[in-house]
Amino acid sequence: MKGIYFINDRISLNGLSKAESFKLQEESILPYIQQNKIEVIKLNPYQIYDYYTIPHALLHDLKKHRNYLDCFIQYSPLVMEDFINSYPARWFILKSFFNEIISIEEKDIPIKYIV
Repeated sequence: MKGIYFINDRISLNGLSKAESFKLQEESILPYIQQNKIEVIKLNPYQIYDYYTIPHALLHDLKKHRNYLDCFIQYSPLVMEDFINSYPARWFILKSFFNEIISIEEKDIPIKYIV
């Protein structure tokens, strides 16, 4: 299974600071990736990290490389809410590159929905 994960570094979750929210997302997503043997794909060779923090950059790379992947992993739908509400058409295009969107809630219960 191949996928990409997204961490929102600009959001405060559950009353945590932005740094703590970032850590919460990372510490929830990485074990899920390991347990489910998901191969994290890096589309841009110049990208420093394995994850994306900017949805526009992710969409650009997906369009450029025309990669279709198994899954997009995010902590919760809340981390993409601003992007979805501001750019619904771009969200529709972005999610079309994945077979499924996986949201990992704070209770470590994976919630999957088919795109």
